[in-house]
Amino acid sequence: MKPEEYSERRVEIAGWPCNLTTYKLGEVYHCKADNVSPGAALARTTGATKQEAETKALERAEELLKRTKRNPV
Repeated sequence: MKPEEYSERRVEIAGWPCNLTTYKLGEVYHCKADNVSPGAALARTTGATKQEAETKALERAEELLKRTKRNPV
């Protein structure tokens, strides 16, 4: 299978810069949200539509990033 409808964009989630990568494999959309700085994957989700997959990934990433403490430099 070959990925279709690939898109990548940078968004801000809970004050953190993140990448949101979405693509379609077969009939299922896959979405990955990762933190830009270390590149750690925050959420990997699937959905019947692109919107559904992205919404799930954004919600999960926001939940995780809101719990992250920031230390003053």
